[in-house]
Amino acid sequence: MPTDMKKIIAEATQTLLFERHVKKLTVKDIVEQCNITRQAFYYHFDGIPELLRWMIEEYFEQVMGKALDQEDGEVGLRSFFVMAINIAPYVEHGMKSNYGEELKRLLRQCFLHYFTLASERKNFYPDCTRSQMKVILRYHSQAIMGLLEEWTDEDTEQLDQIVHTVYHIMTAEIPPWSSRT
Repeated sequence: MPTDMKKIIAEATQTLLFERHVKKLTVKDIVEQCNITRQAFYYHFDGIPELLRWMIEEYFEQVMGKALDQEDGEVGLRSFFVMAINIAPYVEHGMKSNYGEELKRLLRQCFLHYFTLASERKNFYPDCTRSQMKVILRYHSQAIMGLLEEWTDEDTEQLDQIVHTVYHIMTAEIPPWSSRT
């Protein structure tokens, strides 16, 4: 069995969700798509939710690495937005499956993880307590998910302006708390 079996299983799942638009994803569908046994699937994953988590984390790790490595935080945020825009059609198809709520929860976790890493690396909130920072980061990750859920072609045309505005909000140039707190 190939060492990259997880990737083969993930590719089969992507094919089912995004090309064939399967709404009720099952392990049976996946093992038939990649021509393996159920035991082989369960050797690599406990179930479909773990598989989806692994797929999202793998993708986010690649993209987040590129975005976080940008010297300029605004350029990194733009990279993040571009990634989110590019995967939007896939996410939309995944949301229509029987694992839509799980997928949404996993995306929220990944967004929060990204913004936590970015704020720590760039020291965005040096004057905030840890609990304040947690609230700010939850807020930002949810706000950006909301923006992306309602994204339009016009927004894509205005991407640089939107990223610039969001970056200024996130970097406390428009502070969430006054210096008196």
